[in-house]
Amino acid sequence: MIRSDLVDYRLFQPDDFERLYAIEEECFQSPERFGRRYMQRLVNAATTATWIAEEDGNMAGFAIVEWTVEPGDAVAYIQTIEVAAGYRRRGVGVELLNRIEGSARAAGATEIWLHVDARNDVAIGLYRRNGYVNEGRQEHYYGNGWTGEIYCKPLSAPITEKR
Repeated sequence: MIRSDLVDYRLFQPDDFERLYAIEEECFQSPERFGRRYMQRLVNAATTATWIAEEDGNMAGFAIVEWTVEPGDAVAYIQTIEVAAGYRRRGVGVELLNRIEGSARAAGATEIWLHVDARNDVAIGLYRRNGYVNEGRQEHYYGNGWTGEIYCKPLSAPITEKR
């Protein structure tokens, strides 16, 4: 477990699912919310990493990154970053973003992509401050017909120790 401020960050464990999904229900309403079965497939897939943030045994947030590997290339996609209301504006989202970028690098990804609700100025600001560039829009991306903005960031190779 790695500690940052008073919040601990670690990889997902199966017994985390109910608390993780409670944050999903807090953060998103239908039709934007991921279904339980889809979320379970995501957190259990071999091509994803799910990071958990918790403080004093309470889950503060989580983030999921997924990657695909094609001949000679791997690309990552941020499925979601979610922070419970009581933990926002404390750096949890930034640290979760750093953790999933690290997992994507470790998987060999050379770039990372995401969609974000075009009206979500807070999330867009987070991504822009962390090196993400707007690559376009996708009208009616979300189930409610809202527009998604597409952001991308190149990932440098993982830092390796010299021996």
